[in-house]
Amino acid sequence: MVRLYDVKKGLENLKRHIQIAPDTPGVYRMISEYDEVLYVGKAKNIKKRIVAYSHIDKLPVRLQQMVAQIARMEFIILENEARALLVENELIKKFKPRYNILLKDDKTFPHLMIDMQTKYPCLRKYRGQRHDKNKYFGPFASVGAVNSVIDVLQKAFLLRSCSDAVFHNRQRPCLQYQIKRCSAPCVAKISVESYRQLVKDAVDFLEGKNSKIQDELSEAMNEASAREDYETAIILRDRIRALTAVQARHNVEYAGIKSADVIALARDKNFVCIQIFFIRGGQNCGNAPFFPTQVEDASDSEVLEAFISSFYTGHVPPKEIIVDVELENADFLSEAVKAKIICVCKGNKAKLVDMARENAIASIARKVALMAGVKDNLQAFKERFGLPTMPQRIEIYDNSHIQGSFAIGAMVVATPEGFDKKNYRTFNIKNADITNDDFAMMKEVLLRRFKRMSSETRPDVILLDGGRGQLNAVYEALDGFDLSGITIVAISKGPERNAGKEFYHMVGKESFALEFQSPLAFYLQNLRDEAHRFAIGTHRKKRGKSIFKSSLDEVEGIGAKRKRDLLNYFGSADEVAQASVKDLQKVVGISKKTAEKIFNYFHN
Repeated sequence: MVRLYDVKKGLENLKRHIQIAPDTPGVYRMISEYDEVLYVGKAKNIKKRIVAYSHIDKLPVRLQQMVAQIARMEFIILENEARALLVENELIKKFKPRYNILLKDDKTFPHLMIDMQTKYPCLRKYRGQRHDKNKYFGPFASVGAVNSVIDVLQKAFLLRSCSDAVFHNRQRPCLQYQIKRCSAPCVAKISVESYRQLVKDAVDFLEGKNSKIQDELSEAMNEASAREDYETAIILRDRIRALTAVQARHNVEYAGIKSADVIALARDKNFVCIQIFFIRGGQNCGNAPFFPTQVEDASDSEVLEAFISSFYTGHVPPKEIIVDVELENADFLSEAVKAKIICVCKGNKAKLVDMARENAIASIARKVALMAGVKDNLQAFKERFGLPTMPQRIEIYDNSHIQGSFAIGAMVVATPEGFDKKNYRTFNIKNADITNDDFAMMKEVLLRRFKRMSSETRPDVILLDGGRGQLNAVYEALDGFDLSGITIVAISKGPERNAGKEFYHMVGKESFALEFQSPLAFYLQNLRDEAHRFAIGTHRKKRGKSIFKSSLDEVEGIGAKRKRDLLNYFGSADEVAQASVKDLQKVVGISKKTAEKIFNYFHN
């Protein structure tokens, strides 16, 4: 229960800031007397929005506690709602305020991109920052969903999907052309204008204009048949069949829905799950669950508004966002995310919302079952290893290298909710003299980790892949650091290196093994295997990047684009090294001065 004195003091501070608050769009921050950011919010009219917090009796207990702690407020005036949405999310990610609803699962989703900046645009799977000049479609819940759409587009529209490097170096059509999945623009089997029309048709298809495209293709096929151009007619027929096959797979419940996200919320077992279905061009592109935190006293409307605000600052919004809860600030959010937000209670759209809600309930059930199993293992871990409390953060370390080359250290993090992949870290081994010494590598990794450790990232348990020697090396490296409350365990392979027969080593204890095939043994194996998987994967990426390095990387003023252009023109770095200044100037973008610099580098 909040004390009256605290609420009164916080209210006084709030009302004092209401008097000076701007009546414009923007973002506001509520800050405690200890300079802790309590809450970050956005509003179309900041003054009107924060007045609502002064009606203390109408607020839930969570927000009453927040108001009681307000010492001061800060305001950022912005030009519109969309900008306010972006700034709010930037500040929430930066400060992680205790009274904001936080979306921890803000993972990236794959998109389909059509690269409109090239002469012959291509289809690509894409993750990352978007550029306005390209066309993006999605998000898709999985890479498999993107691949299935690319498969359809290749059959129906014959667009290329090869990389630019492959495209520019083709001398004859590839297999994709032979099986009628590409129009072979690489060897001029199609004109620029005709290819651009294919691209336009593909974009129309992805935007849901299927019937229009089929009518145009049917008309073109009949015209080709009439003039006895049967080869063209067959190609058009195959394209029509590909589109018809897609439409046949469409769920009747999606009829009339061109582009929409269907969002539903469910609560159970102290969990809140938001399930989102992605529908694009009448196709279900998959679904994904999200579990926001700090939602115990928040209403469904408040949780959904926070989710929509956070999610659509990083993802392409659809034309419609369909929800089952009336949102208090629906108009503001619609304007900010540039999508129509509608609440439905009947019809096909309501059926989709019901389906999403059922999936949300099922996701909660799976999460509860998973966490119950993890917590049972953590409790067994506590008892068997003599830990003071059940661990909340376990860090697992492993190294990877090939005879000292491309050496890296890896750290993965496990919590009662599972693996926390956002906190995974890699460490490039800086000291080249120790890359063949696993003990020294582990010492460097742990030393660098502890130098940057904060109170929020302090582990309860550290697991090492190694034996007693690794354990002693780590304690030697961390001599002088405060290790109170941190248990360090080394895991070594058992007899004949069999999984399930590992030995566990701790300071001050005899080494021991767990009961063969016990749940705890399986859990610890899973932790170690995840660290090994992450270390190996990171090592392979580092090694893979080195393959593409060449002597051109050492030439001053030669960036990625010029390097690519030179290699595309000459075929290899060796050919570039033997080229004359005059030949080098034949490459687009290579001036005489740059050509001389390249020539002098290789001939000096």
